[in-house]
Amino acid sequence: MDLSTTYLKFKLPHPLIVGAMPTDNLEAVKRLAGAGASAIVMHSLFEEQIRLEQEGTLKVTEPHEESSAEALSYFPKPSEFRLGPDKYLEQIRKVKRAAGVPVIASLNGASASGWLQYARQIQQAGADALELNVYFLATDPGESGEQVERRALEIVRTVKQTVTIPVAVKLSPFYSSVANFAAKVDELGADGLVLFNRFYQPDIDTEKLEVVPSLRLSDSSELLLRLRWLAILSGKVRASLAVTGGVHTAQDALKAVMAGAHAVQLVSVLLKRGPEALKEIREGLALWLKEHEYESLRQAQGSMNLQKCPDPAAFERANYMKILGGWKT
Repeated sequence: MDLSTTYLKFKLPHPLIVGAMPTDNLEAVKRLAGAGASAIVMHSLFEEQIRLEQEGTLKVTEPHEESSAEALSYFPKPSEFRLGPDKYLEQIRKVKRAAGVPVIASLNGASASGWLQYARQIQQAGADALELNVYFLATDPGESGEQVERRALEIVRTVKQTVTIPVAVKLSPFYSSVANFAAKVDELGADGLVLFNRFYQPDIDTEKLEVVPSLRLSDSSELLLRLRWLAILSGKVRASLAVTGGVHTAQDALKAVMAGAHAVQLVSVLLKRGPEALKEIREGLALWLKEHEYESLRQAQGSMNLQKCPDPAAFERANYMKILGGWKT
């Protein structure tokens, strides 16, 4: 069965790629590649890490941390970062050698400033593509949605002017108009759109009276929001589309492809079940297509998007009314 697809200008043997997850362990990288990953997204290098190093504080914060303990407690210690900026660049080279598949580096930040120079260094280190994770929580009541979007778009514009490798932008589902923002990113020349960033919500420790980080891996229920927006954007943007969050089975992957995804990022399922899950999903995808007499994955790709779906209203407001109207106790 021909499962090939094109994502970020790469011809891939199938759509299943490893999403942004820890790639420090090269043996784990080799196992993922051995299980058939068609590409690997590295975990993010954060704007804050780069800023600290640029200010010369990444290596000196820890010895003086108690001098301003309250202020410093809100930011990770240098030892808690997986890799500093320089080591991240070296890790790109190592992962490239270990994986033998396209390696997509990741930058995570919220302002268009000097830290973006690392985009060029990431390209020089050998990354095949770059994924921009524009993570920003707008908490200032005086800042408008337009201002938030303008800042994110400036990051995309700056990076696209800086590098020649393909650039994917990882979107949030919380923009006032996801379709409009996606179209603007597309107009700036982004090569791919990734739906969606998963926001890890903090929790409260009621005994210690502390705000604590909370990690909850995804499940298949999280795919539904992504299916809707894949279906809406498919065929309306030039950029290739990827889904991340909620893909745990071959059926999940198939739904994403039918909604319009060119690539399917796997993270939580690999953390839960290991590299073998990737092989199982790929085999299940091929089996379904064969049993339903498809000759290739491309026949299914986008077949249930908003433009081709037999009932487009199911993706829009009609679905909302139908579900509420059909509920019975």
